[in-house]
Amino acid sequence: MEKSDFYREIAANKRRTFVLMFVFALVVIVLGYALGAVWGDPYLGLVLAFAVSLLMAWGSYYYSDQVVLAITHARPATKEEFPQFVNAVEGLAIAAGLPAPRCYVMDEPAPNAFATGRDPEHAIICATTGLLSTLGRYEVEGVVAHEMSHILNYDVRLQTIAVVLAGMVVLLGDWLLRSLFWGRRSNRRSSRNDNAAAGVILAIGLIFAVLSPIIAQLMKMAISRRREYLADATAVRLTRYPQGLADALAALSSANTPMHDANRATAHLFIVSPLKGKGLDSLFSTHPPIEERISRLRSMDVSTMVGPEGSGGR
Repeated sequence: MEKSDFYREIAANKRRTFVLMFVFALVVIVLGYALGAVWGDPYLGLVLAFAVSLLMAWGSYYYSDQVVLAITHARPATKEEFPQFVNAVEGLAIAAGLPAPRCYVMDEPAPNAFATGRDPEHAIICATTGLLSTLGRYEVEGVVAHEMSHILNYDVRLQTIAVVLAGMVVLLGDWLLRSLFWGRRSNRRSSRNDNAAAGVILAIGLIFAVLSPIIAQLMKMAISRRREYLADATAVRLTRYPQGLADALAALSSANTPMHDANRATAHLFIVSPLKGKGLDSLFSTHPPIEERISRLRSMDVSTMVGPEGSGGR
């Protein structure tokens, strides 16, 4: 991929971020109108929904990284405790032309890693203790380079905001359904017209209660599998050593240790999905097959590559 392609990808990710927040605001406004109708004042619901959408969009933009760290129970990593990890982050940040991200660790035996933060100046790279204790130097560098690539390409902003917004859509859909249930119980003696209106509102509520998890999933699917392929390719341009990341992915794929803090809200942030299940977990996975990623990495010719900033190399 040429240097200009990277800039186009960065610009596209920035646009997707604002589109995602705009769609979220529309969904919240519709849910707010339905809630207001249940309460007897649709316009009050619209005002409240608009205020909530602005608040959540602002909060997810500025504080979603802290939410993710809290969900995953991550803690700061020091150079004294994890020198190889911190040195890899600092060195690859220089190669990528980025400020060094803050380093965090999860006390998890399962090997995995993720990046978060709204932009390169506020980025975080987090690895599990299982990854740092089982992978060698070049494998750790490959994983860090992959996460550094997400930061370089502005994937982390889109990924992190999606976590918070998707959770809020599900929560609001559940809130609407509960309000409809209790509203119907408290208004059983209403007039026929009131009952007809309540029936329409109930139908809307049921539709959103059913669709809100799907909408939330589609928000997270905005981070397509293509982002992982792009991050793998960018990582190779930083390290000039595709075998390191390929070996790391193979090791992560074969690990059978379950991740205790894994959940669907944050699964798409990790370098490999922490959800090992079949069925829907596989169908809606934002990660491409690891075997395909490894195959692509091992077929790369680093002699023909140009780094994202024209630098790098082993």
